[in-house]
Amino acid sequence: MSERTVLHLDLDTFFVSVERLGNPSLIGKPVIVGGLSDRGVVASCSYEARKFGIHSAMPARMAKQLCHDAIFLHGDMDLYTRYSRIVTEIIAEKAPVYEKTSVDEHYLDITGMDRFFGSLKWSHELRQKIMKETGLPISFGLSTNKTISKIATGEAKPNGELYIPQERVKTFLSPLSIKKIPMIGPKNYQLLRSMGIANINTLSMMPPELLEQVLGKNGLIIWKKANGIDLTPVVQYSERKSIGTERTFDQDTTDVTQLRNILIGMVEKIAFEMRKQQKLTGCITVKIRYSNFDTHNLQKQLPYTAFDHILIKEALELFQNLYTRRMLIRLIGVRFSHLVGGSQQLDLFDDKPQLANLYQAMDHIRTRFGKKAVQRAVGMPV
Repeated sequence: MSERTVLHLDLDTFFVSVERLGNPSLIGKPVIVGGLSDRGVVASCSYEARKFGIHSAMPARMAKQLCHDAIFLHGDMDLYTRYSRIVTEIIAEKAPVYEKTSVDEHYLDITGMDRFFGSLKWSHELRQKIMKETGLPISFGLSTNKTISKIATGEAKPNGELYIPQERVKTFLSPLSIKKIPMIGPKNYQLLRSMGIANINTLSMMPPELLEQVLGKNGLIIWKKANGIDLTPVVQYSERKSIGTERTFDQDTTDVTQLRNILIGMVEKIAFEMRKQQKLTGCITVKIRYSNFDTHNLQKQLPYTAFDHILIKEALELFQNLYTRRMLIRLIGVRFSHLVGGSQQLDLFDDKPQLANLYQAMDHIRTRFGKKAVQRAVGMPV
């Protein structure tokens, strides 16, 4: 049986790199996407900006203090979505099994490829093809599982390749900071550092029972990752992966105002569910079924987003274009598909921080007091 082989591909400073394609004068300069207002945060930054200590999610005010010469850009999610899809199409054409986990990140299970082409050679050629066809820099890590390949990609950046075979996993991981392990965020990092644990080697030698006691149920998973163990499969990505809802009426209706309000409520509900799962959608579909059971769907691809106000607008436009026969309607539904991992803050690029804060506040209230704790008035049943 072939040793498991997982390839992790990550587009380097994706948003910045796309911007540089259209404006080569940005190359070599500290560029920040997002954070145009002082109350905003950095969505992405170039390696030149990182030299000043700037990183994503940093407050814009702090970034400006660290680098006075930084170039701040608004960000164009429509453009980034287009390039993300191009990269995915190239991977889909070549890879036996691939999983898209965000707009700029993919995992590929290429187990058994050595019998035909050689895993490293195949991975190198795929990376070269992506760079040639898109003009974007991309790094990869190739190893025995998702965790090791992802960490290897981080070490290969910028714009590099790194192969870690099974016999080198322990040597590769040991000297690295525990920050490199996925799942170790700032809170867990500070907690482990207070215990005197700085590198992965020390973490790997800790009793797993102790880590489980200190870090909860994730403690054992983190211990396994520190020891190079990760059985998480590469889940085949499908553009049909979706979240949606439908409503069948007790009495068929032609009340357009009621139908629009119900649609708004549906969008609001499933957009909240999507944000809870840290997902963005790239496609919206509206469905209606007439009283004679004739069913029609209309969909539209859109820049990746998880914001109600954008999705409601698109849903209502689709409904308006779909409902043309003015017959009684039996059912209405909405579905978001082409889901990828990501934060809804990517969509605003911080030019409207008040709106981002409003969504966070509403989601916090819903999480604590229930989904119906905060709703748009038009979407509430009467």
